[in-house]
Amino acid sequence: METGILTVFLVDDAAQVRHHIALMLETISGVQVVGEAEDGETALNEICARRPDVAIIDLRLSSGSGIALISALSRAMPTVVTIALSNHSAPAFRAACETAGVHHFFDKTTEFDAACRTIETLVSARR
Repeated sequence: METGILTVFLVDDAAQVRHHIALMLETISGVQVVGEAEDGETALNEICARRPDVAIIDLRLSSGSGIALISALSRAMPTVVTIALSNHSAPAFRAACETAGVHHFFDKTTEFDAACRTIETLVSARR
């Protein structure tokens, strides 16, 4: 992978949502989406194989949970920056993600722009 490129892996149960997030990330210079998954087991295997810089994870997956995936990644690949991006943004979900080791948490509906700004900051830090 190119130096200075921030690689991102997307995990969401909805293909349309993954596509939308990928399109938004493509507008950020220096970002490359390197893979997608809809369930926790596939995501963990693919993230370990592809070694992205960032994993954007929804909490609801087709099987498994985003919280369990964040926890597994924080143990197996602590250098991967995990970003929870979910409609399930109540304080209990945020707290569970923090306990699991998430780096950033954003509400998919109201904080999508803030998530993009965080990605931009991560890209800038790589340069």
